[in-house]
Amino acid sequence: MYDLASKCSVLLAKDFVHNAFTVILNEETRNSRSLYVEMNQTVISIYPRRKISKRYNFFFTEENCPVLDQSLENSTVNSRQGTNKIEISDHKGVSVSCDFQYDLCTVTLAGWHHGISAGLFGTNDNEAGNEWMVPNGSITDNVQEFTRSWQVNKCSLVLKKEKPCPITAKQNICKVFFEEPHSLLR
Repeated sequence: MYDLASKCSVLLAKDFVHNAFTVILNEETRNSRSLYVEMNQTVISIYPRRKISKRYNFFFTEENCPVLDQSLENSTVNSRQGTNKIEISDHKGVSVSCDFQYDLCTVTLAGWHHGISAGLFGTNDNEAGNEWMVPNGSITDNVQEFTRSWQVNKCSLVLKKEKPCPITAKQNICKVFFEEPHSLLR
């Protein structure tokens, strides 16, 4: 767990072999963030603080220009939205779920995506030694360098003074997410 010291849009995860999915964390106005999810020519923008999502299909015209279309007739992406949760999945084993109550989103990948994706979420190959890989293939142990390397737009990092969290704060976060009886992650 680390603080994301960026006020920029960053690539969380992307399939770099088949281009099956892309997940980007976008910085919005007034310290708000949105999640951009692209799967099978479908784009879903999720705004957790506003508890809404917008979904578009895109296709290429004869001039190879992408066109957004809000009709979802030919979509191969499934989505379900409840009061406090949205789930998006495709037939290739990619699933993104956001729980608005906890302000928590998860990305789940099937085994087909083993070792072919990368981003701030790591390399998805079960190797702990290369989780902090930057796009050029080198490894870093510096959180600012790691974050900056996955930025998808030009902007600056917010320099935070790193201060260690008390152990009790970390324990409280884990307790809320994984031990509380009402937690969906229990």
